[in-house]
Order: sequence, then C-alpha cells, then structure tokens
Amino acid sequence: MEVFLELAIILVIAKIFGYLSVRLGFPAALGQLLGGVIIGPSLLDVVEYGSEVRLLSELGVVMLLFLAGLETDVEEFKHVGLSAFIVAVMGVFVPFLLGYLVSVLHGYGSLKALFFGGVLTATSVGLTTSILMDMKKLRTKVGTTILAAAIVDDVLGIVILTLLVAMSSRGKVEVEDIEIILLEVAIFFILGILIGHPLVKEVLTLSERITLPETVTTFAIVIMLIFAYLAEKFQLAGITGAYLAGLLVSMTEGSRKITDKIMTIGYSLFIPIFLVSIGIETDIRVLTHAGVFALVYSLIAVVGKIIGCGFGALVARFKPIEAIQVGIGMIPRMEVALIIANVGLKEGILTRGDLAVPVTMVVITTLITPFLLKWAFSKG
Repeated sequence: MEVFLELAIILVIAKIFGYLSVRLGFPAALGQLLGGVIIGPSLLDVVEYGSEVRLLSELGVVMLLFLAGLETDVEEFKHVGLSAFIVAVMGVFVPFLLGYLVSVLHGYGSLKALFFGGVLTATSVGLTTSILMDMKKLRTKVGTTILAAAIVDDVLGIVILTLLVAMSSRGKVEVEDIEIILLEVAIFFILGILIGHPLVKEVLTLSERITLPETVTTFAIVIMLIFAYLAEKFQLAGITGAYLAGLLVSMTEGSRKITDKIMTIGYSLFIPIFLVSIGIETDIRVLTHAGVFALVYSLIAVVGKIIGCGFGALVARFKPIEAIQVGIGMIPRMEVALIIANVGLKEGILTRGDLAVPVTMVVITTLITPFLLKWAFSKG
C-alpha cells in the first residue's frame, strides 16, 4: 500500500477509535491501540507498516517522552513527600519482582522476563485522575498521593527501561554490570542537568532572535533529538534522553507555549501513529497459545500494585481502606508500559507474539480500574 494512504488510514483510525474510547469512559490511547489491532495483520491486515511509518512511530515515542518531561512539575517532583515516594518505590518493586518471577516460571529467559517485569512498573494515572475528578476525590490525601507517586514511578520506570536496554546491548544480565549501568545513568543525568540546563536555556533564548515562524519550537525539537542521540551514545534508551530534555525545557521561560506547540505536533501526527503501531505490531492470534499466561500476567499487574502501593501507603500511616484506594488508583498501565514493550520488540528481546501479553494487560487494567476505584471509595 502507498505510504501516504497508509498514514491516512492510521490517523483516521487513531482519532475515530480514540474518540469512541473516550466516549465510553476510557483513555484515547486504549482505543487507538485496539484500532491498530483491527487494521493490522491480526485481523483485517490492511496496513503493511513499512519503514517510513516505523520511523514516524519511533519519533512519536520520543516525542511522547519529551512531552512527559515537559509536563512534569519539577517543584512538585522535589516536594512529593516521603509517603508518595514510599508508595511509588513499593509500587515499582513488587510488580517488577512478581512479573519477573511469573515470566521465569512460564519458561521465559532472564532478559525477556526482566522486560515483562519492567512493563508492570509505571502507572498511567490519566484514567485514575479523570475518575477521581468525577468523584470529587482528586484533592484529597489519597488523590494527591496517587498523583505524586505516579510522577515518581514514571521516572523509576524510565530508569528501569534504561537499565534493561543497557543490559540488552551487552547481551547478558550480571550483577556486576548493574553498577556500571547505574554509574552511566548517573553521569548522563548529572552532566545533562549541570551542563544541559544553562545550555538549553541559552539556546532557546538565542533562537528567539531568529525571526522565522516557530523557530523556538524547532530548536526545542532539536534539543529533544540531540539528547535522544546522546542517550544512545551512553548506551541508554533514546527516550531517556528525550525525557531529560523535556525536564530541562520545562524549567525555562515560555515552556508552556513550547509544550502547547509540541502537543499540537505530537498528537496530530507522531503520537497517534506510535499508539496505533503498537496494535498493528501485536499479533493477538498468539493468545490461543499464550492466553493463560496473559491472564495470569494481568492478574499480577493488578495484585502487584495493590500489594506494593497499598503496603507503601500503610507504612506511610494511611488507614487500611485508604491504602487499598491508593493501590487501586495505581493499577492502570498505558503509555510507559507500551513504550517498554515496544523497546523490547525493537531490541529483539520480545517478539510480535510476546506483545500480545502486555497489550492484554493494558486492556484489562484499564477496564477494571473504574469499577474497583468506585467500589473502594464507596467503602471509605
């Protein structure tokens, strides 16, 4: 199929299925993912998904993480409080460990099992936020903790992804390598912040002197691409660099305007292509073989967050019912989970068939969270 027609179909599917998903009370990304499954080889097989579209998809995931950095409240991140940090750490550690163990027991190798564990780490708090807003619970102690912890576990999820990609590039998983990888991550972030912060600020200031349309936005994208390139030179994930670039740009004047422009560019073209491509690359036909594991994996995703985050909340002296509410609020997975799975596919660790497992988990955790949250708050 001609690439222009292919792109047109993907974008139409992204917006129509995204809209239908929102109308049903779910995130747009869920509908876009399912739309990709429908037009992909699993069902209708109307999209060939060539190298041109794949490149745009890869730009979409980089831009998505750049936006995540832009929209991170750095001051809030500094002052999330000990309770939110404990909730986030436990909510990452427990699902990661359970995901790894259940994958090993199923017969997967260590590196693939680590990727499956990594997929379970980061929360997609968008769905929870909308539900809490509807119930007028967003500004409560529980609601604030969920939002703050989600910021922390997103960052932890990205760090875990960085470690997994570095391990993948070395072709082995050994404890001795972890220290080197962590050192590389630390050096990249320290140099990125110490040198990058003033440099990014200066570049954006100078770009304002070039009197051409959208010059500042262009240079913001240049910064994103350069940081993604540098991250890969450090044998880290390119999206880690994009996230750091977003954080640095968010600390400059006029960042709100840049964010609005990047959102327009990203969500009109690149990000929908990425989300639909996840569905296209997912071969749901393998669920006839991996169906039981996909369901067990999804159960682990739910239980892991309730136990991990709930225990963290109890340690932070929340009431038992509040701890359950926090745990349930952290259940949904979406963008970061799909990003980790997609990177695993790109690195050759996961297969197209393997993608069906995290996609099933994303669908299940997204569908059950509204019902569980409403039940939990009715008990409180």
